[in-house]
Amino acid sequence: MSQKIVLMFLLLAVVGTTMVQGQGTRVGFYATTCRRAESIVRATVQSHFTSDSSIAPGLLRMHFHDCFVNGCDASILIDGANTEKTAAPNLLLRGYDVIADAKTQLEAECPGVVSCADIVALAARDSVVLANGLTWPVPTGRRDGRVSLASDTSNLPGFTDSVDVQKQKFAAFGLNAQDLVTLVGGHTIGTTACQFFRYRLYNFTTTGNGADPSINPSFVSQLQTLCPQNGDGSRRIALDTGSQNRFDSSFFSNLRSGQGILESDQKLWTDATTRTFVQRFLGVRGLAGLTFGVEFGRSMVKMSNIGVKTGTNGEIRRVCSAIN
Repeated sequence: MSQKIVLMFLLLAVVGTTMVQGQGTRVGFYATTCRRAESIVRATVQSHFTSDSSIAPGLLRMHFHDCFVNGCDASILIDGANTEKTAAPNLLLRGYDVIADAKTQLEAECPGVVSCADIVALAARDSVVLANGLTWPVPTGRRDGRVSLASDTSNLPGFTDSVDVQKQKFAAFGLNAQDLVTLVGGHTIGTTACQFFRYRLYNFTTTGNGADPSINPSFVSQLQTLCPQNGDGSRRIALDTGSQNRFDSSFFSNLRSGQGILESDQKLWTDATTRTFVQRFLGVRGLAGLTFGVEFGRSMVKMSNIGVKTGTNGEIRRVCSAIN
């Protein structure tokens, strides 16, 4: 075998490894210290999912909200006044009981070994798989943070953010425009409340039907029926019309059709700098195609390594809702 070929294989090996590890995390971190760690988390998520499939988007969103504030360190789980979970963007997060359930089982199996941060990361992956998405290897070895402040949540992406603002928030954590579009594609499962998009339907403009012009006119009336102007603001509406329980690329088809529910989501189509990535996920002719399930796993690995605490940093919480 020539030296050039040997070097090529070595390069491919390094690239393949860096896709699934970083900053001290690695796939199979618990292979010897808690062999059943990942299977216990998987079984726990599956048990809760069987009772309530809406837990899948809840766990996925929890991981995202955790990583964007002080890194992926399970600070989102800590109880107390003025902690992250009390901040406005986190008030409707769900899945805390699933994480606590998995932690209880893991503490019985391997006391003081598996971090809450790793449970959150694994549960997010398992949720996607249960919703018919592709799996990916999750690097583990994170430790849990000791700080959780509601005041630190201001950098979480918001539903009215422009694409430029969204890109800035993602770039601050080493995530590029493709990662942005890919990770927002997680909205293919789950719901949002009328209160977060109803303003787009009434008196948004003084012309036409008064709605946000980026919404397909035929879709406006459907949304107005679901979310009357003075109706229940807490009513839940699918983020991916027609496919809210299946992890697929239809979310991007809806953006192309002017059927994005959140303003920040629809802007991924109306802004030329992100539209190309949406088109690539849709297989538009003339553009290099992207496979959503594959790219989602890659971007999730990048996100899951944001600001992780490893080695002697942080701790392994005994109970996920409180520091030791």
